[in-house]
Amino acid sequence: MYDERLTVPRSWWLLPLVTGLSLGLVLLRFSGLGALIGLVVGIAAGAAALSSYGSARIRVVQGSLVAGQARIPVDALGTAEVLNPAEAVAWRGVKADPRAFMLLRSYVPTALRVEVTDPSDPTPYLYLSTRSPQKLADALQGARRAAQR
Repeated sequence: MYDERLTVPRSWWLLPLVTGLSLGLVLLRFSGLGALIGLVVGIAAGAAALSSYGSARIRVVQGSLVAGQARIPVDALGTAEVLNPAEAVAWRGVKADPRAFMLLRSYVPTALRVEVTDPSDPTPYLYLSTRSPQKLADALQGARRAAQR
């Protein structure tokens, strides 16, 4: 069992405040009440967007890897390669295959690259940003062993 939520860094939570202040200043030209409404709406909308972006999850449950909206049986996956920060940058840049599934979060420096072995799936590999790539690789290997029994 593995479960990770790719939450945004704490410092990013200043962005909704800046968004609200900006919208409030724009609407201040029209009225004070408009500025107050703009402030509240800007902060709420920014916080909702940030929360949604940071709600991506990676889980290994019931013989499947669930990464964002994708759900892949572990028996359709091959070897998992732990990527250090430099390798992660290369695999999401110059080495990237456009057919690959990428659950990419730039604020997470490490990643896991997992081969897809299903011949009917055109996806060559999964690129998963994760703070614990070795734990995720171990969880996938354990789930594969359990599925083979």
